[in-house]
Amino acid sequence: MTINSPLPHTLADSASPLPDVIPHTLAEDAHALCMACSFIVFGMACLKAAGLITGGIAGIALGLSYVMPISLQVLFFALNIPFLIFAKLTFGWSFVFKTILVNVLIVVMLSAFSRVLTFTDVNPYFAAIFGGTIIGMGMLALARHKASVGGIGVLALYFQEKRGWRAGHVLLAGDIVIFSAAISFLAPDKLVLSFLSAASLSLVMMIYHRPGRYVAA
Repeated sequence: MTINSPLPHTLADSASPLPDVIPHTLAEDAHALCMACSFIVFGMACLKAAGLITGGIAGIALGLSYVMPISLQVLFFALNIPFLIFAKLTFGWSFVFKTILVNVLIVVMLSAFSRVLTFTDVNPYFAAIFGGTIIGMGMLALARHKASVGGIGVLALYFQEKRGWRAGHVLLAGDIVIFSAAISFLAPDKLVLSFLSAASLSLVMMIYHRPGRYVAA
């Protein structure tokens, strides 16, 4: 007696269709951008208090703020200008408008932060891990609402969308360049902790911002 058992379905046959994409509302975008910027500013403040840097444009601005008599917020905005031009050519005005808005929010929040909260003692290990992670969560929220802090994040989104490269991997490659330069002005212990911060940031993007994982618009 022969028992006919069905052949296993192929992955294509068994895959359920993707749900209809529901665009974010204007209110949802506004909430996400404010929340993300507050995450990024809080993380940068933690790192600044501990004398550390991290990856991406935030790390570049932090590093330069230690060696130049220019405020962190001014450096952050100025460094982003060429990346905003690239974003306009690549992603269009909607993305650029949101990214400019994000930069303005971050500059305003950084300027006001010291009036709201002052760190008197921050454990450097906490600053490195928590600061990097919360900045990464802020960047993740921005990416999922078609925005960015600019800088290397713009390049990461470009290569992920156009080439399929994971954004976290692109950010990590940029971090290698940043930390190579940081050797000249950071003490070895702070350099190691700063790299831990950058790894924490990149880990968030590697795990949670993968192509095809998030379908909202």
